[in-house]
Amino acid sequence: MIKVDEKGFYGKFGGAYIPEMLYPNVEELKNNYEQITQSDEFKKEFHHLLRDYVGRPTPLYFAERLSEKYGAKIYLKREDLCHTGAHKVNNTIGQIILAKKLGKKRIIAETGAGQHGVATATVCALMGMDCTVYMGEIDMERQKPNVERMRILGAKVVPATSGSKTLKDATNEALRQWINNPVDTHYIIGSVVGPHPYPEMVARFQSVISEEIKYQLKEKEDRENPDLVIACVGGGSNAAGAFYHYYNTPEVRLVAVEAAGLGVSSGKSAATTALGTSGVLHGSKTLLMQTEDGQVIEPHSISAGLDYPGIGPVHAHLFDSGRGEFYAVEDEDAMKAGVELSRLEGIIPAIESAHALSALKQVRFNSSDIIVVNLSGRGDKDLDTYIKWGGY
Repeated sequence: MIKVDEKGFYGKFGGAYIPEMLYPNVEELKNNYEQITQSDEFKKEFHHLLRDYVGRPTPLYFAERLSEKYGAKIYLKREDLCHTGAHKVNNTIGQIILAKKLGKKRIIAETGAGQHGVATATVCALMGMDCTVYMGEIDMERQKPNVERMRILGAKVVPATSGSKTLKDATNEALRQWINNPVDTHYIIGSVVGPHPYPEMVARFQSVISEEIKYQLKEKEDRENPDLVIACVGGGSNAAGAFYHYYNTPEVRLVAVEAAGLGVSSGKSAATTALGTSGVLHGSKTLLMQTEDGQVIEPHSISAGLDYPGIGPVHAHLFDSGRGEFYAVEDEDAMKAGVELSRLEGIIPAIESAHALSALKQVRFNSSDIIVVNLSGRGDKDLDTYIKWGGY
């Protein structure tokens, strides 16, 4: 049974490992979020905005030509068609309503690929709230279109210039700011990482993905359960949403795809389950890439959204328990898979999602199997990376 306990643990992973100065912020959230999010008033506003603003439900699309190539029935869950171009907005809608009901006036966030930053800036504009987004200096360079989208939406984008200048460092900066501004500020974490209750809260907001898959597949195939669900994992919010309603359905294989970068053994990778050990990262106990003395090893991925040295505690538990199957895809293979989908189906995927698509070459399945790949975002933001790669 996969369920978070009262202390925020999935098995041996999770919890809230936080400095004393952050304790009031986390406790306020933990003590209030359940009651607020379970209220009829919250649910009504949340589902209204998901339908009329985000554009849900997103289609479950049968990819005929992709299916012919790989010899199975492959469906794509089209999160790329959400307003803002990715699944991230499902979570930011939920958290902005929560922040409003907690009386917060200011929002901070971290972002890697920029999609969570755009989704946060979007809902802040919608609700008329001040927004500051922390983003690694390197990610700002490789995700320029998203930086400008955030600025157009009225957000202040602050570069993180320490460490690897990527997502890990942006998260560090956001946490520091939250410590310094506990009364009026809510921190919208974008993935299933951080101290409890964030991993479960974000997964719950993203669970609309698997909720829709179940009834959409019932309409198309007269069954709610696919044989496999495949999703990319950095921190892992899109995968958590796609897996959520299948955690306790063992006949559905849950396939998580990490970024191998230049190769798992190259020293330039983000394949946490292959390289990581148990430790504490950004407020929770999880699997992360670290040295023997506990120093974080800098990750690498061509995809900014997967360039993270750990995974969320729910995914650490899925790996540790054997419930999830974990694969690693190298940069080159992910880029080729992105172009392949573009040529076969006329859909340019985010490079994060291209990792999930590339796993179709590694995963074993039967010709009668129904596979759902969560297409977590569109490729507009990655055009510069596609162009520089040039292999199309």
